[in-house]
Amino acid sequence: MKKTIILACLCGTLIACENVEKKAALKLAEARAAFEVGNFNEAKMQIDSIKVLYPKAFETRRQGIHLMQEVELKEQQKTLEYLDSMLTMKQQEFETMKNRFVLEKDTAYQRIGHYLVPAQVIERNLHRSFLRFQTDETGIVSLTSIYCGSYNIHHTAVKVTAPDGNFTETSVSHDSYETTDLGEHIEKADYKLGEDGGLIAFVAANKDKNLRVDYLGERPYTTHMMPADRQAAADIYEL
Repeated sequence: MKKTIILACLCGTLIACENVEKKAALKLAEARAAFEVGNFNEAKMQIDSIKVLYPKAFETRRQGIHLMQEVELKEQQKTLEYLDSMLTMKQQEFETMKNRFVLEKDTAYQRIGHYLVPAQVIERNLHRSFLRFQTDETGIVSLTSIYCGSYNIHHTAVKVTAPDGNFTETSVSHDSYETTDLGEHIEKADYKLGEDGGLIAFVAANKDKNLRVDYLGERPYTTHMMPADRQAAADIYEL
């Protein structure tokens, strides 16, 4: 009698285990079906539910782990395909747009050149204080504050103010230098996008307004941006 009871219990346990595995297998089948049609989120939800609802369905859970790995691998492949397509599209857009710009690059000492609008190339802007906007061949956008005058002002930042009083200014430049050419004092300071205090975007957004530029240094100096310089900021920011 005792053996009969034990055998009955074992049979009941086996039947229960089989039922659990069958129910878990249905969830796994739903997960696989979702995976096959590319519904990766649904597939992962179904796999996760097996662990919660049927923790003792060990064989099905093991298969679920393998399926989860397949799902995650396929997701990564899809992401890479998307990024590759976006990169190709952006490269095509850049190739189309770059014909509107001039590449300044002295291969004797420059490894990376800069794209500028034609109005801001060096040859057209000698002896002029202005803000120059450019992007290098790796896609890094920056601005250069250039000062030319009869004395040094030792500037390390610039501030741009709109007619309504709104303004923005760069942080202190960590890439600046000063020189003298035939008695003319020349100063340049560079600011990369993200380190410019939002100045490039500010000028681009206010390109149709008369913007004042204050050079911030040991001595004050103020000028106004020419329309071509404001447009240059917008064009480079778009690029």
